[in-house]
Amino acid sequence: MKKIRLILTMAVIAAFSLSALAGDDYKVNSKSSKLEWLAKKVTGQHNGSIDIKSGGLTFSGSKLTGGNFVIDMKTITVLDLEAGSNMNNKLTGHLNSPDFFNTAEFDEASFKITSVKKAKGDDGNYSITGDLTIKGKTSPITFPAQVSKDGDKVTAKAKMTFDRSKFDIKFRSASFFENLGDKMIYDDVEMTVSLVTE
Repeated sequence: MKKIRLILTMAVIAAFSLSALAGDDYKVNSKSSKLEWLAKKVTGQHNGSIDIKSGGLTFSGSKLTGGNFVIDMKTITVLDLEAGSNMNNKLTGHLNSPDFFNTAEFDEASFKITSVKKAKGDDGNYSITGDLTIKGKTSPITFPAQVSKDGDKVTAKAKMTFDRSKFDIKFRSASFFENLGDKMIYDDVEMTVSLVTE
């Protein structure tokens, strides 16, 4: 009988230990989450949004330990030009073309956390490093994020910048072409991400 009790006790302890190691997973609510983008050129800038398709965040207690999200590239929209206008339709079509994101072939982009560091003095601030994948190419990026956890609900906000030239997006990029003058489009693209769990 003692042996049985000992075995049962060890099994319970092991189960709790494995649960702690695995962490708690929170599914991203794609309808409540959002991603906004900003791209600049010599003569101005454009901004818009893209839908978050899916994702999740992992915690150990109150500490963020991992996560990922998938971007539905075919939902890219332009917000600074009148919806339905010729200029808006032209730019949106161009962003979907092989000159930029080639969404017919690469309809998803993704980000996966590889490292999480807590900022000193504030439990809600982190330095996040992860792998960003666009057009089938992956490159690491690091950025600050603010994460709050209230019971079963998690909100994560971050502003990240990626270099489009690392993802084979060459159109009017000074990394690939010379003498572009005022036709140059800068390589850095800003993304403001807000993730809300279900």
